[in-house]
Amino acid sequence: MAVYKLSIVVPGRRDIGGILNLEKEPKSGDVILLGREEYKIVDIVELMPPRGNFVYLHAICQPVEKNSPASF
Repeated sequence: MAVYKLSIVVPGRRDIGGILNLEKEPKSGDVILLGREEYKIVDIVELMPPRGNFVYLHAICQPVEKNSPASF
């Protein structure tokens, strides 16, 4: 089973970001939880070809409305 290593940035927010290990492939439009806030994935790119069971991705996110449930 693949592990998706997802690096995350939120433009304009130096205090938010990180790396998540996910079992499900993230896609644009998915909502993730960072701390207590939810963020929508706006764009996602592959950082490098997969190595073994690891897939390396980078996501650009934006804050979402409080009514949207997190996907991850």
